[in-house]
Amino acid sequence: MSTIFTKIINREIPAYIVAEDEHSIAFLDIMPLVKGHLLVVPKKEVDYIFDLEDEDYSNLLLFSKKVAKAMESVISCTRIGVAVIGLEVPHVHIHLIPLRSMGDIDFSRPKLKLSEEVMKEIAAKISGAYNTL
Repeated sequence: MSTIFTKIINREIPAYIVAEDEHSIAFLDIMPLVKGHLLVVPKKEVDYIFDLEDEDYSNLLLFSKKVAKAMESVISCTRIGVAVIGLEVPHVHIHLIPLRSMGDIDFSRPKLKLSEEVMKEIAAKISGAYNTL
Protein backbone atom coordinates (compact mmCIF):
# COMPACT_ATOMS: atom_id res chain seq x y z
CA MET A 1 0.00 0.00 0.00
CA SER A 2 1.47 3.34 -0.98
CA THR A 3 1.00 6.68 0.74
CA ILE A 4 -0.52 9.77 -0.82
CA PHE A 5 3.04 11.10 -1.14
CA THR A 6 4.16 8.03 -3.09
CA LYS A 7 1.19 8.58 -5.40
CA ILE A 8 2.39 12.18 -5.96
CA ILE A 9 5.96 10.96 -6.58
CA ASN A 10 4.63 8.42 -9.12
CA ARG A 11 2.43 11.10 -10.73
CA GLU A 12 -0.70 9.07 -9.94
CA ILE A 13 -2.31 12.16 -8.41
CA PRO A 14 -1.62 15.83 -9.22
CA ALA A 15 0.43 18.17 -7.07
CA TYR A 16 2.03 21.60 -7.31
CA ILE A 17 5.59 20.30 -7.60
CA VAL A 18 8.27 22.96 -7.18
CA ALA A 19 11.49 20.92 -7.16
CA GLU A 20 12.74 17.38 -7.55
CA ASP A 21 15.96 15.41 -7.69
CA GLU A 22 16.67 11.69 -7.76
CA HIS A 23 16.11 11.34 -3.98
CA SER A 24 13.48 13.92 -3.01
CA ILE A 25 10.53 15.98 -4.16
CA ALA A 26 9.02 19.27 -2.93
CA PHE A 27 5.43 20.36 -3.52
CA LEU A 28 3.00 22.90 -2.12
CA ASP A 29 0.87 21.85 0.83
CA ILE A 30 -2.73 21.92 -0.41
CA MET A 31 -3.89 23.04 3.07
CA PRO A 32 -1.17 25.60 3.86
CA LEU A 33 -0.70 27.60 7.02
CA VAL A 34 0.62 30.50 4.90
CA LYS A 35 1.21 31.14 1.20
CA GLY A 36 4.24 29.16 0.07
CA HIS A 37 4.00 26.42 2.74
CA LEU A 38 5.36 23.28 1.15
CA LEU A 39 6.37 19.72 1.90
CA VAL A 40 9.70 18.06 1.17
CA VAL A 41 9.46 14.28 0.87
CA PRO A 42 12.03 11.56 0.22
CA LYS A 43 11.14 9.34 -2.70
CA LYS A 44 11.89 6.31 -0.56
CA GLU A 45 8.77 5.46 1.45
CA VAL A 46 9.81 5.49 5.11
CA ASP A 47 7.38 6.34 7.92
CA TYR A 48 9.65 8.03 10.51
CA ILE A 49 12.39 10.56 9.75
CA PHE A 50 14.85 9.02 12.22
CA ASP A 51 14.45 5.63 10.54
CA LEU A 52 15.98 7.02 7.33
CA GLU A 53 19.43 5.74 6.44
CA ASP A 54 22.09 8.39 7.13
CA GLU A 55 22.65 9.10 3.43
CA ASP A 56 18.91 9.47 2.76
CA TYR A 57 18.56 11.76 5.79
CA SER A 58 21.46 13.93 4.60
CA ASN A 59 20.07 14.07 1.04
CA LEU A 60 16.65 15.14 2.35
CA LEU A 61 18.08 17.93 4.50
CA LEU A 62 20.41 19.25 1.80
CA PHE A 63 17.56 19.23 -0.73
CA SER A 64 15.33 21.02 1.83
CA LYS A 65 18.00 23.68 2.30
CA LYS A 66 18.15 24.38 -1.44
CA VAL A 67 14.35 24.56 -1.67
CA ALA A 68 14.24 26.91 1.35
CA LYS A 69 16.81 29.21 -0.29
CA ALA A 70 14.64 29.32 -3.42
CA MET A 71 11.58 30.11 -1.28
CA GLU A 72 13.38 32.95 0.52
CA SER A 73 14.30 34.53 -2.78
CA VAL A 74 10.69 34.85 -4.01
CA ILE A 75 8.50 34.96 -0.88
CA SER A 76 8.44 37.95 1.45
CA CYS A 77 9.26 36.49 4.86
CA THR A 78 11.67 36.80 7.77
CA ARG A 79 12.88 33.21 7.35
CA ILE A 80 11.76 29.73 6.41
CA GLY A 81 10.54 27.66 9.35
CA VAL A 82 11.01 23.92 9.49
CA ALA A 83 8.65 21.43 11.13
CA VAL A 84 8.69 17.66 11.21
CA ILE A 85 5.63 16.19 12.86
CA GLY A 86 5.18 12.89 11.10
CA LEU A 87 1.79 11.86 12.43
CA GLU A 88 -0.47 12.89 9.54
CA VAL A 89 0.91 10.69 6.73
CA PRO A 90 3.08 7.58 7.29
CA HIS A 91 5.78 8.87 4.93
CA VAL A 92 8.60 11.17 6.05
CA HIS A 93 7.96 14.81 5.21
CA ILE A 94 9.38 18.16 6.21
CA HIS A 95 7.19 21.26 6.29
CA LEU A 96 8.94 24.39 4.99
CA ILE A 97 6.91 27.42 6.02
CA PRO A 98 7.58 31.09 5.20
CA LEU A 99 7.56 32.91 8.55
CA ARG A 100 6.80 36.48 9.48
CA SER A 101 5.76 35.61 13.05
CA MET A 102 5.65 32.60 15.39
CA GLY A 103 1.93 32.25 14.67
CA ASP A 104 2.73 31.33 11.07
CA ILE A 105 3.88 27.88 12.21
CA ASP A 106 0.92 27.15 14.51
CA PHE A 107 -0.61 23.96 13.12
CA SER A 108 -3.77 24.36 15.23
CA ARG A 109 -4.89 27.46 13.34
CA PRO A 110 -7.23 27.29 10.32
CA LYS A 111 -5.58 26.36 7.03
CA LEU A 112 -5.77 28.60 3.98
CA LYS A 113 -7.85 27.73 0.95
CA LEU A 114 -6.01 29.15 -2.05
CA SER A 115 -7.25 29.13 -5.63
CA GLU A 116 -5.62 26.94 -8.25
CA GLU A 117 -4.32 30.08 -9.97
CA VAL A 118 -2.60 31.29 -6.78
CA MET A 119 -1.13 27.83 -6.13
CA LYS A 120 0.22 27.63 -9.68
CA GLU A 121 1.70 31.12 -9.40
CA ILE A 122 3.47 30.33 -6.10
CA ALA A 123 4.74 26.98 -7.43
CA ALA A 124 6.09 28.60 -10.59
CA LYS A 125 7.93 31.30 -8.63
CA ILE A 126 9.59 28.84 -6.27
CA SER A 127 10.37 26.39 -9.07
CA GLY A 128 11.92 29.14 -11.17
CA ALA A 129 14.09 30.27 -8.27
CA TYR A 130 15.11 26.68 -7.47
CA ASN A 131 16.18 26.09 -11.07
CA THR A 132 18.51 29.11 -10.96
CA LEU A 133 20.38 27.95 -7.82
